Amino acid sequence: MRSFFRPRPLDLTILALTAAAILSLGVIGGYTQFVIGLVAIWTILCVGLNALYGLTGLVSLGQVGFFAIGAYAYAILMQAGLSFWLALPLATALSAGVGALLAVPAVRMAGPFLAMVTIAFAFIVEHVAIEWRSLTGGQNGLMGFDMPGLFGLSFGERELVILSIVLAGATLLAYRALSDSGWGMAMAALRDQEVAAGSLGFDPFITKLTAFAIAAGTAGLAGGLFATLMQFIAPSNFMLSQSILFLFAVILGGAGTVLGPLVGAAIVVFLPEMLSGLAEYRLLFFGALLIAVLLLAPRGVVGTVAAFLPRATDTTPAAPLETVLDFIRPETRGGLKVEGLGITFGGLKAVDGATFDAAPGEVTAVIGPNGAGKTTLLNMVSGFYVPETGRIETAGHNVAGWSMHATARLGVARTYQATRLFGALSAEENVIAGLPRGRGGAPFSSLATPERRALARGLLALVEYEGDPATPANDLPHVDRRLVEIARALAMRPHVLLLDEPAAGLMHADKRALSGLLRKLADCGIAVVLVEHDMEMVMGISDRIFAMDAGQPIAFDTPEAIRSNEKVIAAYLGEGTLDAPPRELDYVPGAMERLITRKLCAGYGAADVLQEVDLRVGQGELVALLGANGAGKSTFLKTLSGLMAPSAGEIILEDRNIEGRPAHQIVERGLVLVPEGRQVFPDLTVAQNIELGAYKRKERPDPTELEAILTRFPRLRERMNTPAGLLSGGEQQMMAIARGLMAKPRLLLLDEPSLGLAPAMIEELYAILAELRDDGITILLVDQMATLALAVADRAYVLEQGRVVAEGTAEELQGDDALIAAYLGGGTAEAEAPLLKEDVA
Repeated sequence: MRSFFRPRPLDLTILALTAAAILSLGVIGGYTQFVIGLVAIWTILCVGLNALYGLTGLVSLGQVGFFAIGAYAYAILMQAGLSFWLALPLATALSAGVGALLAVPAVRMAGPFLAMVTIAFAFIVEHVAIEWRSLTGGQNGLMGFDMPGLFGLSFGERELVILSIVLAGATLLAYRALSDSGWGMAMAALRDQEVAAGSLGFDPFITKLTAFAIAAGTAGLAGGLFATLMQFIAPSNFMLSQSILFLFAVILGGAGTVLGPLVGAAIVVFLPEMLSGLAEYRLLFFGALLIAVLLLAPRGVVGTVAAFLPRATDTTPAAPLETVLDFIRPETRGGLKVEGLGITFGGLKAVDGATFDAAPGEVTAVIGPNGAGKTTLLNMVSGFYVPETGRIETAGHNVAGWSMHATARLGVARTYQATRLFGALSAEENVIAGLPRGRGGAPFSSLATPERRALARGLLALVEYEGDPATPANDLPHVDRRLVEIARALAMRPHVLLLDEPAAGLMHADKRALSGLLRKLADCGIAVVLVEHDMEMVMGISDRIFAMDAGQPIAFDTPEAIRSNEKVIAAYLGEGTLDAPPRELDYVPGAMERLITRKLCAGYGAADVLQEVDLRVGQGELVALLGANGAGKSTFLKTLSGLMAPSAGEIILEDRNIEGRPAHQIVERGLVLVPEGRQVFPDLTVAQNIELGAYKRKERPDPTELEAILTRFPRLRERMNTPAGLLSGGEQQMMAIARGLMAKPRLLLLDEPSLGLAPAMIEELYAILAELRDDGITILLVDQMATLALAVADRAYVLEQGRVVAEGTAEELQGDDALIAAYLGGGTAEAEAPLLKEDVA
């Protein structure tokens, strides 16, 4: 393994800069020599702050407090008779210890709260220095510290500056080695994706605490050297504005870069000297410089320059396929056993009594409609949630209640619905991050050894990633992000692999390749647990399927049995019939078309979710858009409403093309979306939420309009002054529809209005939709519960994988086999090339 003592080109650069700084002291002296000493001291402090902010992403505005602790501790120990060589390490250790203690409560916070805690800490240190006169000298400060000596030779200012330069060079080398080590990888992972870092086995608390201790320790070391160089310290040396300048230096130089602290420190220390005649404008110049850097070079001076330098090409070959397959074969074949698992959120049983086995060498799928609890189940198995009941047995342990990082270290890996890659790291580095299973190893040992690079490239080849391994994850297309995340999970050598909708957004060919990969992984002895909405894929590659609905287990059986299970069909299509009133006014087919889409395509990144969708909604008509999860229904509504731009095709609203227009203009033209999940403004009252619906109207709402809405939704009348966040789910859904009606829509889009509602509330809601239909309001309804939607709809379209596979009147589609096939597999969209286990084995 490459170690801290094995130099790299950047190490040689640091050594050369250190030697040049020392040699320069031979031709300069006096005040310039003193300023160089200050630059070295600032560099030491900024290196530690770079580890905290640049690597870990934690903002501390209290570094001046640790700087002061180091300076005062050193001064007090020196006055007590200790030698420099003992006092300086003790002051450094004390600062690091205080930093670790502060980190215990502080790192559990984030964003501005963490910054406020560190600011408060800096104020406390400053006032302790002022008030504890017997120890710190109060405002008079402390002075007169002996210069260090070595081998009988007494140091002067020049020798002290040389020592500071050497220590600054050493801290830069240490940072370079730390950033390449497993600890540095853990810090960078936490900065980019804390949840994903935990799922790789990295302990967020320990990693953050370590970064805080490093930053505090280097600040204490800098403080001790500062006290020696100045020969006098007082509270005025440690004002809060110093902390801002420290952070400014890190950002200016280039946060996260190795040489950034040196460049930033040099600019921040030398610039005031060059502007000494304009001292009262110093902060003004600093502020203007910071704004310029953030606007023109957000990566800092070093980061911006590095972007224009040629990168060395790494020609490390990928490990052979057999080597990679041998690597991922789990040492234990324990599989996964879930018994009676349950969890409740605010009185809602998200999962209740989930029980299934995921055997080694098999693909076990977890299916169910929206809100069934599938992702919640994975979150409990992976340690993100603590279950209230039940057991999770794997590798001989009951891991229910274990933390995410502890579960991951045992060999349970996972991917996410929305990929959680470490954006600043390359594809290859993302995979390397999974190799140590969350164990940082030696602080100064490089994690990216040639052997590990070869293995990472082999894992990328296994998942059929064909891009450049050095591409930053933020620049990867959607398909490649999915593949890299799976490769990263495999790098942990898991015996249980949890996959949360890995096929979301993939094209058919990509799904077939993914299916083949999952079968190959299962054949290696991994227990693959798959949550997926593409039922063709699920039915084709699964050995067993666990079906859920509203948190309740409903079946655990083979794909063939699940496909024909009446409870599963009812969970997807709806159970029974809805007692919705029939149309009072006859709808005449062929009336003026209010909405037309022609060959509409839209998607995320390079993949189109919608594939040439043709759809029509007539004036006064209620049209239902049906299909399984992931079919593209919500994407279609978002595209209509301007929240997504179509990649091709037309959207015609009342003879005017609206495709590609911004959402607010589309609302002005009368197309209004009531989104999935209600999206209410919880702190505003019900009345204020409803009134916001008229925001884009040219005329003010008539009071009679609100009265008409409240007559239609009587539940809301007595809650008009209640904050919307306190309403029940059904009441929020009614309020969201009322808000949409206040916009006087020409076409009202409803996205999953029944989601998460109790049966009685669904009956009441759909009765209101029938009234709206009869009042001539044109509605396009998306609801996964097909029987509900068809009970009130005039016509319906069925989507499968972004394509319309069936259309007709509500009566015609209620008995159409294509409807069941679209939800549970076997539909026409995949009839030509079904995914079967024997095809992908």
